Amino acid sequence: MKRRGRIPYSAEEMAWLEANYRLVISDYHAAFLTAFGRSDVTASHLNQLRKRKGWKVGRDGSRYKGRIKAYTPAEMDWLRSNSTLAIAEYHAGFQAAFDRPEVTQKKLHALRKRQRWTTGRTGHFEKGAAPMNKGTKCAPGRGGLHPNARRTQFEKGHLPHNTKYLGHERVSTDGYVEISVDQPNPHTGFERTYVLKHKWLWEQIHGPVPEGHVLKCLDSNPLNTDPSNWEPVPRGVLARLNGGRFRKTVPYDDAQPEIKPLVMASAKLKHRAHQVVKDRLTGGSENRS
Repeated sequence: MKRRGRIPYSAEEMAWLEANYRLVISDYHAAFLTAFGRSDVTASHLNQLRKRKGWKVGRDGSRYKGRIKAYTPAEMDWLRSNSTLAIAEYHAGFQAAFDRPEVTQKKLHALRKRQRWTTGRTGHFEKGAAPMNKGTKCAPGRGGLHPNARRTQFEKGHLPHNTKYLGHERVSTDGYVEISVDQPNPHTGFERTYVLKHKWLWEQIHGPVPEGHVLKCLDSNPLNTDPSNWEPVPRGVLARLNGGRFRKTVPYDDAQPEIKPLVMASAKLKHRAHQVVKDRLTGGSENRS
C-alpha cells in the first residue's frame, strides 16, 4: 500500500490552525472541519501538525487538568496589563471588554498563577489599616446583628471562666503551690506573675530569704504554705536532709514526725562541723564560696 504524504493546507487554513492551536484536539478538529469542510483531515493529522510546527499547547498531562481556555492576543494583553486587579473586578472588566461568559473568576485566577503574574497583595492586614467595617454597626467590638450572634457575645467587661485573676493559685509540676501576685512578669512583661506561695508568705513576715539559704518544709507537705511550716536552712544542709550520698542518714521526709527535729538538728550540726574543718583548711570563712 502506497504511503500517503503530508496533508496540504492553504495559507488561510494554516493561519487559522496557528491562531487556534491551543484548543483541545477534539475541539480543534471539530472547529477546523466547521470552518473549512476538510473531511480528509483527521484529529490525528492536526495533532501531528502541531508537533511538527512545535506549537506548545501548555498541557503536559500531569500539571494541568481539564481544558485550558484559549485567549486571543488582545485578550492576553488585557489580562496581563490588568493582572493586579482584585479577582472580582478583574473578571468583571474582562467580561465587559470581551464578553466571554464561559470564562469564570476561578479560571482567570488560575491563569494568573500559571503565568506567575503577581498582584502585589500578600493577603495580610497592613499595620494601621482600617477595618472594612469600620463605623458600621458590625464594627469590631460591637458584634453582629443576627440574634444567634448576639446570644453568644460577651458583655462589656466580661472575663472568661478560665481567667487567671490576681490571687489565683495553682500547683506546679514539682508539687508546690504557686500564687498570682501583683508583680510584673520578668519574662513576658505581663502585669501579674506566679511565685511560690510559701516563699511569698514567709517573706511578707521575715523579709527576703538569707543568701545561700532555702526554705525547708517542716512537715514534708509542700501544700501547707503556712509560714510557720517553713524554715530557712543552708543550701548545703539539703543534701544531708534528702539522704543523697549520705546513705546512712535517714531522709528527713521519710522520718516519723517525732524524729524529724532530730534529723534536722543532726544535719545542721554535721554541716556546721564540715564548714569549720573546711575553713581551717582554706584559711578562714572569707574564702568560703
